[in-house]
Amino acid sequence: MASVKEQCDFYFIFKGETKLGYGVRGFLYFVALAYCFIGLSSITARFFRSMETVVKHSRSVEEIDPLTNVKVVRQKKVWNYAIADITLLAFGTSFPQISLATIDAIRNIGKLYAGGLGPGTLVGSAAFDLFPIHAVCVVVPKAGELKKISDIGLWLVELFWSFWAYIWLYLILEVWTPSIITLTEALLTVLQFGLLLMHAYAQDKRWPYLSLPIGRTERPEEWVPPEIAPLRNGNRDHDKYSELHEVNEDRNRTIVDIFSIHSGNTEQSCEETISEKANLLSIWKQQFIDAVTLESEESRNSNNKWSRLGKAFWKLLLAPWRLLFAFVPPYQIAHGWIAFIFSLVFISGIAYIVTMLTDLISCVTGINAYVIAFTALAAGTSWPDLVASMIAAERQITADSAIANITCSNSVNIYIGIGVPWLIDTLYNYIAYKEPLRIQNAAGLSFSLLVFFATSVGCIGVLVFRRLTLGAELGGPKLWAWVTCVYLMLLWLTFVTLSSLRVSGII
Repeated sequence: MASVKEQCDFYFIFKGETKLGYGVRGFLYFVALAYCFIGLSSITARFFRSMETVVKHSRSVEEIDPLTNVKVVRQKKVWNYAIADITLLAFGTSFPQISLATIDAIRNIGKLYAGGLGPGTLVGSAAFDLFPIHAVCVVVPKAGELKKISDIGLWLVELFWSFWAYIWLYLILEVWTPSIITLTEALLTVLQFGLLLMHAYAQDKRWPYLSLPIGRTERPEEWVPPEIAPLRNGNRDHDKYSELHEVNEDRNRTIVDIFSIHSGNTEQSCEETISEKANLLSIWKQQFIDAVTLESEESRNSNNKWSRLGKAFWKLLLAPWRLLFAFVPPYQIAHGWIAFIFSLVFISGIAYIVTMLTDLISCVTGINAYVIAFTALAAGTSWPDLVASMIAAERQITADSAIANITCSNSVNIYIGIGVPWLIDTLYNYIAYKEPLRIQNAAGLSFSLLVFFATSVGCIGVLVFRRLTLGAELGGPKLWAWVTCVYLMLLWLTFVTLSSLRVSGII
């Protein structure tokens, strides 16, 4: 017991923590971990709004009308629809897991083995994405509303690369070089993300020989459809996913990005630039005001005392996070890029705290860190994936983005989330020691992959069945939507239970 106490002699905030009992410390660290996940959910709204702004960015393109031979200026989207789903949406929502895995790799740099925290979280996140997120998205559409994948060909391409990612991971863990990762394997893992992007783009553009000959049905021109929220009492409803109560929202929609304003010599141009900057500063100021405001006007007008107290308590709980995230610049600046990058930076900071807490929880409770990784950490860090897919399932007229976020996130988890950390460690080991990277608990990780394959067949099978019978993957009659939801959740519980028993040595 003395050795265990000596091992758990490190602390999170102050040295006095080590004098508390292990049970008390474990409870406090679990509460802190849950609060970090609340922080992730809070930053997700700002991240998603900034991402929407990035994707909406368009540029002017001059074209010659072939019929009239007249020069026409058209607005074209900068981002390709499919590439935006794979990079901005999937990569951004998977960033908590990627950050956690990278931080874990950096902490283990110089050692001849890789920690299990990162890979465990990413494999667990894949299961959470595939089962619970699909389960939630199925019931998000209104009763009777059907939302189907419009581009089956693109979905099949993304699904192929998603499953191949986990087959590849199993091959390099168990077949090619068992329990060892070489520099070549790590490099090939990362490079396959580029192949995914090229294949998805080729399918979206229907390039001959490189795409599946499957047609595409309706698809919105905008990645994010125009918001047409109804008017109530003369005021437009606020976006329920936004952390902000925007100042004069209709006027803000006409703001010209201050980074895209062309310099001019006219007094009018200077006045407009000053006015736009002042407006952006007022929006930024409002973010801080909203962060410390416990009751909204709508809440104050509510006659339900308990409802008001509940909302005030929740806002008080969120206040520290909201105040911290108020430093994220408004998404109207630079087409949303600055807000997008700042959001990812804050997510990385939370991921670092999560890794520290996980070490402490594993130490004081005796729970295997790998079990914590593919259960609690996987679910908590996958919250941005869940929110993003829910928003896409609700806002989009098709199911493409909601389901693409799931399949693409799983690909990103392996090619980037595991590939980059392993590349960092293998490159260092190759230069410093001329030795490959050894994987801790490779057998447990491989077993989890096999369980994931088996249960994922059941998930994809039910989606195909819904398409053949109901005509859509998401929505439909509420009874069948909830039956699908429960079935998918049971698949996830099966994965978690079997993987936990394997790591614990019971099976």
